[in-house]
Amino acid sequence: MKDVDRSIAPAEVGHLARAVLDAVGTVVVGKRDALELVLAGILAGGHVLLEDLPGLGKTLTARSFAQALGLDFRRLQFTPDLLPADVTGSFLYDQRNGDFAFRAGPVFTNLLLADEINRTPPKTQSALLEAMQEKQVSVEGVTYKLDEPFHVLATANPIEYEGTYPLPEAQLDRFLLRVSFGYPHHEEEWEVLRRRMSRRREEADIKAVVDAATLRAMQAALEDVVVEDSVGRYIVALTAATREHPSVLVGASPRGSLALLLLARVRAVFAGRDYVVPEDVKEVAAPALAHRITLRPEMWLRRVDPAFVVGEVLEGTPAPASGALPSYAAGGPQR
Repeated sequence: MKDVDRSIAPAEVGHLARAVLDAVGTVVVGKRDALELVLAGILAGGHVLLEDLPGLGKTLTARSFAQALGLDFRRLQFTPDLLPADVTGSFLYDQRNGDFAFRAGPVFTNLLLADEINRTPPKTQSALLEAMQEKQVSVEGVTYKLDEPFHVLATANPIEYEGTYPLPEAQLDRFLLRVSFGYPHHEEEWEVLRRRMSRRREEADIKAVVDAATLRAMQAALEDVVVEDSVGRYIVALTAATREHPSVLVGASPRGSLALLLLARVRAVFAGRDYVVPEDVKEVAAPALAHRITLRPEMWLRRVDPAFVVGEVLEGTPAPASGALPSYAAGGPQR
């Protein structure tokens, strides 16, 4: 990983994050809560699954964040005939040099839009796993590091199953959170049309608010956001409760606890704080945990949503009310 060019305070992270959201909001109408979740996933250093119906702005959101964050952006359309080499790259014979040269695939970027990721076979889906988890790509025994920051925004259609390959639990677990936009309100939809007529062209461009180096500094600053012990134990209790819920076959893994921790830190910064409170955890619980839960078969027949299970877990797990110092930072200021 490259050295962070400068250090910034959590308060400045919140200011820059709001500026990025305002810039994206000039193109993506409404959906501020969903946009905050997408940005939270990026600031937390993770990957985001955008699961929603076609035409609701998923691709536009990814491109807009890439522009506002000053990141190199590539879009990869996943299809049934896509091969792993189409994602990672491959060795091609160079006739001039008489040797094989590596041609990097679209995964070598800062922000990759994996469009309709569930339309490609599992072998190609798995080509992303190493890149998402290890920030590297291995091709024919040679390992190539990906430049940071590296984030994947993947889209999936939740209702069209013909010709698709559902993401396995192992790959779903690699996504820090899952976000849905939903249909816009009437006034928001009219605003989409009004802005399209106003700019007199299809494409909408956003000026960069930050650059890649500043984004890395923002991500590093989140390590200074304090998580008191009782809040950390609350996170663990919520995740563990998903494994004990009667409707659940397989609950969230410890990676779910880590997702709650990272996202709660970002929510605290959004709120102008350098410490996490239980409300921060509650706000990100469903996006961070619902896609990590496997329901019992009879629950699918009853159309029980995993997010409903997370809601019941939140109601049944008492939140802490403690002002103690975190054990890992005993010299820090008391809250």
